[in-house]
Amino acid sequence: MLRAGIVGLPNVGKSTLFNAVVANAKAEAANFPFCTIEPNVGVVAVPDERLNVLAKIASSVQTIPARVEFVDIAGLVKGASQGEGLGNQFLSHIREVDAIVHVVRCFENDDIIHVAGSVDPARDIEIINIELGLSDLSQIERRIDRTRKQARTNKDAQFEITVLEKLAAALNEGKSVRQISLNEEEEVIIKGLDLLTYKPIIYAANVSEDELATGNHFVETVRQIAATENAQVVIVSAQVEAELVELPEEDKADFLASLGVEEGGLKSLIRATYSLLGLRTYFTCGPKETRAWTINAGMSAPQAAGVIHSDFERGFIRAETVAYKDLVTTGSMNAAKEKGLVRSEGKEYVVQEGDVMLFRFNV
Repeated sequence: MLRAGIVGLPNVGKSTLFNAVVANAKAEAANFPFCTIEPNVGVVAVPDERLNVLAKIASSVQTIPARVEFVDIAGLVKGASQGEGLGNQFLSHIREVDAIVHVVRCFENDDIIHVAGSVDPARDIEIINIELGLSDLSQIERRIDRTRKQARTNKDAQFEITVLEKLAAALNEGKSVRQISLNEEEEVIIKGLDLLTYKPIIYAANVSEDELATGNHFVETVRQIAATENAQVVIVSAQVEAELVELPEEDKADFLASLGVEEGGLKSLIRATYSLLGLRTYFTCGPKETRAWTINAGMSAPQAAGVIHSDFERGFIRAETVAYKDLVTTGSMNAAKEKGLVRSEGKEYVVQEGDVMLFRFNV
C-alpha cells in the first residue's frame, strides 16, 4: 500500500485536511503549532467510478476499492534539520513514506495564526525544501565519510562517492534530488538512502471556500515552483472538506455546486497521490465482490496475480483478460467472450490499466 506523508509548516491546514481525508480520523486540528506530535495514520479508498459499474454488471455483493495510507506529520519549522521544533523526529517520519503531500497555505485569514506572520507560499515552500535538503545533505556527507576508506581499493565504492558528491553539490545549490538527472546505475546507488528530496511530491494548495473553483495568485505561485520540479499541484480547501464530512450524502452535490465545482479537491488529491508512483489498477469481478487491485506499472500477469496471493503467482497458468471499456460496452463477460474480446494471456503479458482479469493457476 502506498504511504503518503502530509507535510508543511504549522497551521497550514494539514490536520484539518487529514481529518477530512479519513473522515473518522482522530487527528486534532487546533490553532497552534505542534498540535500533532505523533503521526496520525489513516487508510482511505481511492475514488474509482469503474468499481460500481463493474459491480452492477456482475451483480456483486460488495465492492472493495484500492487504498492509500495517509500519514499526518507534525508541522516543520525553520531549523528542523538541526532539531528545531522536534524536527529530527518529524523528518524521520517523512523518511518512512513513499510520497509527500506538501500542504501550502494559499488563503488569508487573520483568525488563523501563521508562524511567519504572513501568507507567502514561495517562502513557505522554500523553508520546507531547505530543511528537507539539509537533512539529505547531512545524510549524504555521513555516507561519503563511511565509504571513503573502501574507495581506496574498491571501484564500486569510488563510483558511489562520485554519485554522492554529485548529489551533495546540487543540494548545496538549493536543488532537490528530484531535479537531478540520474541514470539507472546512479539511481541504484541512492535507492536505499530514502532521501527526502528524492521522494515524489504533490503540492496541495489550500485555498478558502470561495476560491476552490478558481484558485488565486497564491496558487499560481505554487504552480510556478512545482513546474521546476516536475511536481503536481492540486487545489484543495480544507475548510470545504471539513464541512463536507458533516453533511448528509444527498446534500454534498448541492453544496459543491454552490461553490462552482463538481467535487471537492480531496478526490483529486487522492487520485493524484495514487498515480504519483506510477501505480496501476486492475479488477477482479464476480458475484461475491468486485475489487480493485494495485500494481506497479509494467507488472506481468503472474506478478499481478501474486498481489492477490503468492500461490497465484507460483502456479500461474493463464489470465482471462478483458479491457474495462470492452466489458462495459458488451454488458457482460459472456457477451464479451462471444465477440472475441476476452483474451487468454500468458506469463509475458504486461497488465494494462483497467484490465478485468480471472486467473487460472495450479495449487
